[in-house]
Parts: sequence; C-alpha cells; structure tokens
Amino acid sequence: MAPTHVLVPLDGSPLAGQALRHALESYDCGITVLNVLTPIGSTMSEGGIQDRTEHRVAEAEDRAETMVAKAREQVGAHDQRVEAVIEVGDPAEVIVSSIDEYGVDHVVMGGHGGDSDGLVSRLLGTVATAVVTEAPVTVTVVR
Repeated sequence: MAPTHVLVPLDGSPLAGQALRHALESYDCGITVLNVLTPIGSTMSEGGIQDRTEHRVAEAEDRAETMVAKAREQVGAHDQRVEAVIEVGDPAEVIVSSIDEYGVDHVVMGGHGGDSDGLVSRLLGTVATAVVTEAPVTVTVVR
C-alpha cells in the first residue's frame, strides 16, 4: 500500500538530502520534513553548548526550508505538499514520537555509518538503527 504521509528527518547531511529527494520522487502524498534541534548538554547538540533560543530555532528553520527548496528544485516538485517542522530533543526519540504526532505512515531517512560496535549500527547509523527498531511504520533508509 502506498503511504499517505511520509516523514523525512533532515540533519543537513547529503544522505538526508538524498532521502528527501527519494521521498519526493517516489511518493505522491504529504511529506513532513523534520529538523531536530538537540538540547544543551546532549552529545549530539550542535557544538554541545547551545540551548534553545529564538535565533537558533530561526537558523534551523532556514536550514530546513533551504533543504526543502533545493530538493524541490532538483526533482521539479513545485507543489505545496511539503511541510517543514522543527522539534527539540533526542533525534531518534523525536522522530519516533513524530510518527503519531503528524499522522505519518512511512519514514524515509538517510543512514550514516559510524564507529559503534554493532554491525547494524555501523551499516545504518545509530539514529537510523533506533528508528528502524522502534518505529511502528515502515522505514526506508537511504544510503
């Protein structure tokens, strides 16, 4: 069954951009682009020292909108079926909780290899691995 609403987490990486292009090219449905800001003290925080300020949120919104605009341009999708949202928290937890919050039935995300000990984590990346493991919907990982 074709999805009716796809979630695409974006982190600014090339693989995340490829995931958005894949979603735009493959699915004729609503797409929510999610940019997750990590809180101060988190090891995944931008520099690990920033907290949530209006300036930081505005920068994240600009990054997300820029990535959406570039992906639309590349695939020729000029309709308004893409919505960008910003959330704060642990990326994997926010992605999984956003599935219910936004009524998503499919997740398309970039996968990142890493230095973790597990084979799956090395192949997909720790956030992608957590989402694949915990998501109650189909997850497509773009590599």
